[in-house]
Amino acid sequence: MSRAKRTTRTEPAAPHAADRHDVISVHGARVNNLKDVSIEIPKRRLTVFTGVSGSGKSSLVFGTIAAESQRLINETYSAFVQGFMPASTRPEVDVLEGLTTAITVDQQRMGADPRSTVGTATDANAMLRILFSRLGKPHIGPPGAFAFNVPSVRASGAITVERGARTTVKQTFTRTGGMCPRCEGRGSVSDIDLSQLYDDSKSISEGAFTIPGWKSDSWWTVRLYAESGFLDPDKPIRKYTKKEMRDFLYREPTKVKVEGVNLTYEGLIPKIQKSFLAKDREAMQPHIRAFVDRAVTFTTCPECDGTRLGEAARSSRIGGTGIADACAMQISDLAEWVRGLDEPSVAPLLAALGQTLDSFVEIGLGYLSLDRPSGTLSGGEAQRVKMIRHLGSSLTDTTYVFDEPTTGLHPHDIQRMNNLLLRLRDKGNTVLVVEHKPETIAIADHVVDLGPGAGSAGGTVCFEGTVEGLRTGGTVTGRHFDDRAALKETVRTPTGTLEIRGAAANNLRDVDVDIPLGTLVVVTGVAGSGKSSLVHGSLPAGSGTAGAEVVSVDQSPIRGSRRSNPATYTGLLDPIRKAFAKANGVKPALFSANSEGACPGCNGAGVIYTDLAMMAGVTTTCEECEGKRYQAAVLEYRLGGRDISEVLAMSVAEAGEFFGAGEAHTPAAHRVLGRLADVGLGYLTLGQPLTTLSGGERQRLKLAGHMAEKGGVYILDEPTAGLHLADVEQLLGLLDRLVDSGKSVIVVEHHQAVMAHADWIIDLGPGAGHDGGRIVFEGTPADLVADRSTLTGEHLAAYVGAAG
Repeated sequence: MSRAKRTTRTEPAAPHAADRHDVISVHGARVNNLKDVSIEIPKRRLTVFTGVSGSGKSSLVFGTIAAESQRLINETYSAFVQGFMPASTRPEVDVLEGLTTAITVDQQRMGADPRSTVGTATDANAMLRILFSRLGKPHIGPPGAFAFNVPSVRASGAITVERGARTTVKQTFTRTGGMCPRCEGRGSVSDIDLSQLYDDSKSISEGAFTIPGWKSDSWWTVRLYAESGFLDPDKPIRKYTKKEMRDFLYREPTKVKVEGVNLTYEGLIPKIQKSFLAKDREAMQPHIRAFVDRAVTFTTCPECDGTRLGEAARSSRIGGTGIADACAMQISDLAEWVRGLDEPSVAPLLAALGQTLDSFVEIGLGYLSLDRPSGTLSGGEAQRVKMIRHLGSSLTDTTYVFDEPTTGLHPHDIQRMNNLLLRLRDKGNTVLVVEHKPETIAIADHVVDLGPGAGSAGGTVCFEGTVEGLRTGGTVTGRHFDDRAALKETVRTPTGTLEIRGAAANNLRDVDVDIPLGTLVVVTGVAGSGKSSLVHGSLPAGSGTAGAEVVSVDQSPIRGSRRSNPATYTGLLDPIRKAFAKANGVKPALFSANSEGACPGCNGAGVIYTDLAMMAGVTTTCEECEGKRYQAAVLEYRLGGRDISEVLAMSVAEAGEFFGAGEAHTPAAHRVLGRLADVGLGYLTLGQPLTTLSGGERQRLKLAGHMAEKGGVYILDEPTAGLHLADVEQLLGLLDRLVDSGKSVIVVEHHQAVMAHADWIIDLGPGAGHDGGRIVFEGTPADLVADRSTLTGEHLAAYVGAAG
């Protein structure tokens, strides 16, 4: 039997065709302000995208690469499934090749569902529930018995089976859930103040209701109660019988006929709960939100003491620790508790749970607890919680897209974040990061710098290559890469003090501190050390010793529709409309795209959205107004030679010149535009939808709005978020101008340039969570550098180049 002779090739084999796809190719990208951008991004490497705010980074990374990847994945699902997905159109780009599955880890706040916690947003709660269902004493049931979003259910009945001889089978069904029946797993109960709903000395006919929007002629509210037949509309409410009061407040939904129209009547309290309390408070109009705040009080559930769990779930324990106790522990402590459990029957589960909890600690979130509501996390914390899901993932050859992952991180924590990004890359993934911090740009394998300016002055690739090449590349980022702010030679003298005594919010340890007024004060410390608790939770809301009103500009997102823009948000549109109306002798309402002047074709939206049922919807520019949002007749009216649509297409800087002098001179508009330019938003167009602004842009827009207020104390929460190195200098100038104009400015900040520029620093720590909550230093930046007794002091000394 002959055997075939085996040959061995010694020359190198040609690369396999599948190994040639090493780059993501983008050609002709024109999303937002991108100007026909073409670029190749290496796969399985860490690429950092940088450039001034508004240069087009997010448009390229999120709006083009990540958006197209997600759209292509969605197209693999059936038409039926696609019908339930958000519709997305193809990004405006000629060619996109080499894409892999993109996972976007952005800074969008996590859903504010009252039952969503840090534990439920990750796998930690699910694993804890399994652990207690196996080891808890007494044994109360499966994992669902420890879930606060699963109610207990009991049912019984009978079914008749008609097959051969008819048989009747009685069945019972029970499911043990962990939900507290009193608060339904929310941890708090609401109580409605009836005196805020109606005046009981009046009858319904006399206008007893004091609820916003409840008008006497409304079919669905006042008239329904007056003519339902259950109540006497002419009797004062305080004189109702018990039955009338029960029908008035609590009656179940009942069909009634009012003047021949079929309507549904229900008690006032369930009606208020459905129409007001079921909505997100932040999404309400200001007057509705004020009403809800007056009428509704939230208190800790007396039955479960805020743990959200039923009695049975609270009774089962492992070594004296219940699941509510475990979820309330600081995660770093919980990780130690899990490591102390020695039970071979659940060893793989304990290893997986321990690894998840260690990831929290490693990513700088060890100070959180699993029962922390996810809606209370900052943007940076939410982004890092989302990262937990991906650190232990078995996926490789995936594209991870991060939006400024160092936001909210102390310099001490940035190194840990860098290590995590490198770990994701080393698993064989492509990591794309939009970032401004030089510490993170420095670890990049590849850098893409967009610019050279913002808005219409940006949208081109100024540099791509290595970090060393960026330093010598001559771009704005390269020139400012090694910038260092110097310590002040002289600091301002305080004009008074703002006293905080016995502050104990969250992790604060009975803190006493005097905040100097008339100065620039920076409150700093590692993430979770208690900065926000001290500044937002402990400062007197009204006034300090100087009687100063406190104006707070935090990181909560701006609520607005696609119709909202910088002109409407800042109130700039009002003086502009009045100026147009005065110049042309017509009504101001004509110059509102949400009112009389709106294009009838698109109702003032500028675009027409076509819902294609099971297929992705399509957005097209309105042909009638060509995207200008106004009727043709309105565009005949001019001010200074421009129509209203041309004014809204101007940038803040252009509009500042336009309304500053000449025929269009409008002082009220010019003042607002000046404030927008002051906060570094001169490149924004007046009509740009708020939904397209970055987090940093939204925060600076809020700051511009607050600058008109007469507050004496300004509290800013990380104003450098989203700011390029070149813009930080402009921010420092703005802070100086605010203080020099007589304001007191308190900044919660990690950026060393802002610390170095401060008149006074308050440093919290020494660690996070229960390891923090104390003031470890207060004094001038120069004293902090000389002292070097804290982590902040060490990093600031290294930053300003102080000799050791």
